[in-house]
Amino acid sequence: MNYLAHAYLSNNDEGLLLGNFIADHIRGNNFGHLSEDVKKGIYMHRKIDQFTDEHPSFKQSKRLFYDGFEKYSGVLVDIYFDHLLARDFISYSQKSLPEFASHVYGIYEKHKHVLPENSERFLSYVLSNNIYNAYSKIEGIEKVLFHLSHRINHGVMLNDSVTLFKKNELDLQENFNVFIKDIVNEFKM
Repeated sequence: MNYLAHAYLSNNDEGLLLGNFIADHIRGNNFGHLSEDVKKGIYMHRKIDQFTDEHPSFKQSKRLFYDGFEKYSGVLVDIYFDHLLARDFISYSQKSLPEFASHVYGIYEKHKHVLPENSERFLSYVLSNNIYNAYSKIEGIEKVLFHLSHRINHGVMLNDSVTLFKKNELDLQENFNVFIKDIVNEFKM
């Protein structure tokens, strides 16, 4: 799952939200300087990633992107699953996506001082592009993938995967429906 799903699964707990947000920017277990709540969020993020990578619906979805994007299929499914979550967010949350995003952004900003440098830069990108809300539109996903393509700089334009997403949207939606129920049962309190 990508950033929106990690935030959603954090159960509105500030420490879990922060840990889930910064986890991709922290290598190893060298985070003794962080609070216990934030550490729990980092560990939760890692458990969510492991659960996701091992889930049959996620694995099946990755195969839909093997035509030209096999090396990046996991990243693509992470982002497209966030799109499917965002697109129908009110079905999963008591808050609308704009309310949720605003609330979460406020928590990130409030605790900006504990963010690693990479997370702080990424937060600036998230806020300036209102990423969590942008995920709800395919154009927003295309823009995110375009920026990611330039950031990883491997000569692959991930935004070109939108064609495969549209072609396989019904299968991806079915896989997501199974996956979201399972991950919510596993992590949502």
